[in-house]
Amino acid sequence: MFSLFIAPALLLLASFIKIPRQILPLLSAAIFLPILWLFEKGDMSLWHENFLVDGLGRFVLLLSAVVGVGVTFALESLQKRSAISEKEYVRFYRFFAIFWIGLILSIIANNMGIFWVGLELATLSTVYMIKTNPSRFASHEAWNYMIVGTIAISLILFGIILIYASAKGALGEEAMHFSALLSHHEVVRGYLFEIGFAFVAIGMFIKMGFFPMNIWLANIERASYYPVAALFSGLLESAVMIGFFRFSLIAQKINFAHLIGFGFIYALLTLFIVAFLIYRVKDFMRFFSLSGIEHMVLVAIFWASGGYFAALLHLAGHAFIKPALFIGAGIMESWGRYHFAGALKGFRGLKGKIFVASVASFMLAIIALPPSPLFFSELYGFGAMIDLARDSHHLLLMLGAIALIALLLAIIFYKFVEVYQAMLYKDEEKEMKKEVSLSEAITFVIFIIATASLLLPQSLDFIRSIV
Repeated sequence: MFSLFIAPALLLLASFIKIPRQILPLLSAAIFLPILWLFEKGDMSLWHENFLVDGLGRFVLLLSAVVGVGVTFALESLQKRSAISEKEYVRFYRFFAIFWIGLILSIIANNMGIFWVGLELATLSTVYMIKTNPSRFASHEAWNYMIVGTIAISLILFGIILIYASAKGALGEEAMHFSALLSHHEVVRGYLFEIGFAFVAIGMFIKMGFFPMNIWLANIERASYYPVAALFSGLLESAVMIGFFRFSLIAQKINFAHLIGFGFIYALLTLFIVAFLIYRVKDFMRFFSLSGIEHMVLVAIFWASGGYFAALLHLAGHAFIKPALFIGAGIMESWGRYHFAGALKGFRGLKGKIFVASVASFMLAIIALPPSPLFFSELYGFGAMIDLARDSHHLLLMLGAIALIALLLAIIFYKFVEVYQAMLYKDEEKEMKKEVSLSEAITFVIFIIATASLLLPQSLDFIRSIV
């Protein structure tokens, strides 16, 4: 299990010494190997059960590794498309390594305290990755992120303290373990746990741009270099969401009705605000960032409703599609263009055709048009919501919630179709020749293969077996 930290540690060390820059992406991509090894070893726990690698952890680690490899290829062309210096490029990898260490800690932690430390480490490292962009706007948004991240992580810490206190009398120090709380939920003091869970969930939701802080995430992804936005959407959000998964499984045992009520009200309020923000947005980065919040809302709703398969499939689809769109946005905007009209025009050659086809396909996939994995995850997710309502005799109320979600998704769908048409068919004032590098083309091929592989029977069976 601890082999997971070797490649990030070596990457961190390499960033401090003078070595050929080609070594950095190799070390970054090497994290993929020990994760594959974990699939051969099966479930395991270490260090007095403070670390646990189960099916859910392996799944999120695999998603993160694929996204990490894709972003690593995209980073190869970053210096050609931005004003980043060689020194800042190496510095980016330094904090990328710290980000990986924090990410792995939060994913494999069975201890709530270690989970919090990993999440905080990942948060602090992304602050410095944002600041690799030397603009004043990026520096301003990095400080904003520091403030918002501090608020969110403080709420999570306070919630963890309350959850620990709710079971300390019965479980002792094991009250810090997710597995112990889940298996001995009957000894947990429910009222104290529910208050703690509310703080934890709100902190996690804020870190993903939920109500009431919907704009900050879009602003920092607008201010930073596009690989940072890809890391946020594909890696950091997955690490936050796995924490929500683990806490909510316990909350379901304590009081399922309260979990549903709290989760639905918070998620629907967020989706309502985000839908209209997306409708009014004017640039790619904010457009895709706000769309990411929408998809995390759906993942949270499906999971809380008991649609675990739908939630995990949706999480995986989003983790592969959205980073590709952020990288595509970075390419389309590297000529100083920040509007949608004709954004996919002017690309030539095989690499250009791969890029245009990839971005067009991912644009349609992110709005859940078949055969996108998100299309099937939404079908299964809404089916799980109906099954839940049928069992609890609140079918009409749930159908009303589904209708509201469908209405808000229709607004987002309309905006995406409008932007898609403008990108492909509207004329530019002055069409220019645009180029795509080989490493960028490889990035899109990786994400296309990863997204398509989610629909393989073996992949679907593995996702079903996780929870």
